[in-house]
Amino acid sequence: MLGAIRTVLVVDDSRLQRRILASSLKKWGFIVVEADSGEAAMEICKADPPDLVLSDWMMPGMSGVEFCEAFRQLKSERYSYFILLTSKSEKNEVAQGLDAGADDFLIKPVNSDELRARISAGDRILGMQRELSAKNSLIATALDDLKVAHDAIDKDLKQAQKIQQSLVPELTRDFGASRISLLLKPCGHIGGDLVGMFSPGLNRVGFYSIDVSGHGITSAMMTARLGSYLSSHYFEQNVAMERRFNRFYALRQPEDVAATLNSRLIADTGIEEYFTMVYGIVDLRSGVLKMVQAGHPHPLVLRQDGTKEFLGEGGVPIGLLPDIPFEQFETTLEVGDRLLLYSDGFTECRLENGEMLEPEGLLDLVDDCEPNQGGPEFLDDLFWRLSQVMSPEYGMEDDVSATFFEYNGP
Repeated sequence: MLGAIRTVLVVDDSRLQRRILASSLKKWGFIVVEADSGEAAMEICKADPPDLVLSDWMMPGMSGVEFCEAFRQLKSERYSYFILLTSKSEKNEVAQGLDAGADDFLIKPVNSDELRARISAGDRILGMQRELSAKNSLIATALDDLKVAHDAIDKDLKQAQKIQQSLVPELTRDFGASRISLLLKPCGHIGGDLVGMFSPGLNRVGFYSIDVSGHGITSAMMTARLGSYLSSHYFEQNVAMERRFNRFYALRQPEDVAATLNSRLIADTGIEEYFTMVYGIVDLRSGVLKMVQAGHPHPLVLRQDGTKEFLGEGGVPIGLLPDIPFEQFETTLEVGDRLLLYSDGFTECRLENGEMLEPEGLLDLVDDCEPNQGGPEFLDDLFWRLSQVMSPEYGMEDDVSATFFEYNGP
């Protein structure tokens, strides 16, 4: 019969009653401990709690109910089953015993078969309780292990965030009278958006906005790679530049840059990621702007006279198909014109009605921004207004980034 219950404590001030109960219990294979009072039983329980307690209700000194209450206050890792023994005259007080912490009760004189049945029921309950405790212990251990792993990952992600931020060392830079400002807001520790700018010499500027497919670590690793391909410090690594006459660097045409990046990505087997991009170069003397759009949202020109214009025809993302042509287009900027490159974290932002912001909504946000703001202030204002219309239910589901070019001549 031994299962979860192995040790039984019999508490009764009657020596005869203890002997009768102990005899049956030993015959069934239990280890029996006896106590003649509640006080003596408490000392035994403090030293080594039993699996089952059989306690008389009426005893001099500490009653069975008082003993039960005190027993339940003991701190123990294991639960013990408690049966109160009572006479028929105390039957109406059974509820009091259960409230005190007893699990069951038996009417005296105790019937041997009924006692065995009640112990079997208690054994099943204890077995399930201890199995549950063991599983909870395993879960607690697993949760502790997960917390350690999470803390390590969180630490690594914070370091990765610093590394990714180093890809955009400056958020604004003047190029003569003109200026480029950058915005980069990952939806997590790290993200798959990348913005940047570089200049190989006077009056020549290149800038871009990139959005790698997916989110998280894989996308962030790809942005780190692209950051080296379009480095603002190491021109010899920058695929958007070429060395001429061994004397200076020149900006390559945007369509050639897109084709080079596409061939490099396609050549890397095992890489399933692709990215969208707008890359542009501008001659600050003439205001001529040449661009390539590879699946990225349409660049937005904010003219000095107040008109607005989306540029480009879409194009194919980089890294999807080999040997595809990328079409270049151009426009001329006048002094006072501004250009906004942005990721789909803006246009696909979920609103409170469940719909997306879309390009039309972006125009409304731009119109709401304070006029005549400088680049950094304009981007901060634009992102703040986006956060105000963003659905609280969905929040920021995607990375948000932008490149803002203010043309004011050479």
